[in-house]
Amino acid sequence: MSIAMAVFVLIAQAAGPDSAPLAYRVFEVKAAGEAIAVVRASCERCDWGVEGREGAALRVSFDGRYSQHVMLARGSGSWEYRLTLGPVTPGTHRLFVHLDSTLSARDAGKVTVAGVSTQVVTAADHDEYLAHAMAPFIYARPDTVGRFSDVPVFMWYEIVPVANGRQFRYSTIFSNEDGGTTTDRLMATWGRTTDIEFTYGATVDRNGTTIAEEFQGPGHEVPAFRGRHEGRHPLQWVSTVNNMVSESGPTEIRYAPAPLRFDLTNASREIVMDANPWIHVLASKEMAREKKLSDTAAPGSGIIPDPRRFVFVEACTDLQNAAVTFSVRAKDPSGELRWFDSDRGLPQFRVVRTGCFRGAVPLPQGAGTPDAVRLTAHAVPPRANTPPAGPASVVLTRINRVFTLDDAYVPRPSIFEWTGSARLPIGGDPLELRIVR
Repeated sequence: MSIAMAVFVLIAQAAGPDSAPLAYRVFEVKAAGEAIAVVRASCERCDWGVEGREGAALRVSFDGRYSQHVMLARGSGSWEYRLTLGPVTPGTHRLFVHLDSTLSARDAGKVTVAGVSTQVVTAADHDEYLAHAMAPFIYARPDTVGRFSDVPVFMWYEIVPVANGRQFRYSTIFSNEDGGTTTDRLMATWGRTTDIEFTYGATVDRNGTTIAEEFQGPGHEVPAFRGRHEGRHPLQWVSTVNNMVSESGPTEIRYAPAPLRFDLTNASREIVMDANPWIHVLASKEMAREKKLSDTAAPGSGIIPDPRRFVFVEACTDLQNAAVTFSVRAKDPSGELRWFDSDRGLPQFRVVRTGCFRGAVPLPQGAGTPDAVRLTAHAVPPRANTPPAGPASVVLTRINRVFTLDDAYVPRPSIFEWTGSARLPIGGDPLELRIVR
């Protein structure tokens, strides 16, 4: 990766007229590659959890053309936002950053761009170059523009071997999902209120040539991608309330967070949030602003108690034709030890997928720290008009994390982990593990 020689100019620190750029950067590129920008910006009064102060939108132009928007969603501090700019050729390039007041909260206050840096990833960087060259541009869903909801805030990629080469798999974290899974079920079965979606996959041969493309479309179908590209970057439009994408759409507002690589071997997708704890904060604040939190939230109501009351558990199983739940034991406010079940008495709150998963269960206000965790395997009813399933089985292989959120909604350190191989009897006694500190 080369560092481009550049001049960064801070034009204005206050949120002035949209025609006046906040900053611009001129940089020279010696070898063709993929450009990445890092914008360090702050928003004086921004608070994602407060209506009217949610965030400020920056409009980024690159070489005289619209590139993307950046939503300053992380609050009033100074934060770095990594952006995919796209392919560049040798020569001089110019990057401008403007405030877009039409998409900014009315009481966001002063917006400051304290710095803009750029890097160019060249073909000599091999996998990193391919990863940045094929990263998607995500166009906003029409009903989210100007609403500070379901914003794509982070992107990562994985490289996995496939039969005819390697696949680069891109996933996007949205701040929430306005439809699809209800908030309380999200917490029970996914341990989060963000929406994490596989967005795009590109299979390349040993020479780095793309030989197949796919995307996750409406209905969670994964067809071949035959849409448009900028360079090798696919253009994708969010088209459903649970943030599936399509190959075309009506909006022009788009986002392009530069992806980072993650290895999810023996881990859930939610570890990406743990590595970027501000996403946990953002998610909780959006729940508060959208009035999806209540101290008296009942299971099945679609709302949840304060996220700081939840215990989060990440575990891994080999699961076939079954469901699994977990429980944590803690003292209730009266001092009595009790078990708190993740499904909360609702079968739809059980985990039915194999591999590593995360879930969360709320404790009463004033409950103690968990001292044990247990997992239970359940039978699943047969589906109508579906051939009989094979035998049911659940084998627990790992518990990676047990944690809670602190007062600022940031994950605390895990208090427990376990590895092994334990078969859970379907409908039988749970496996109980003590948490020793």
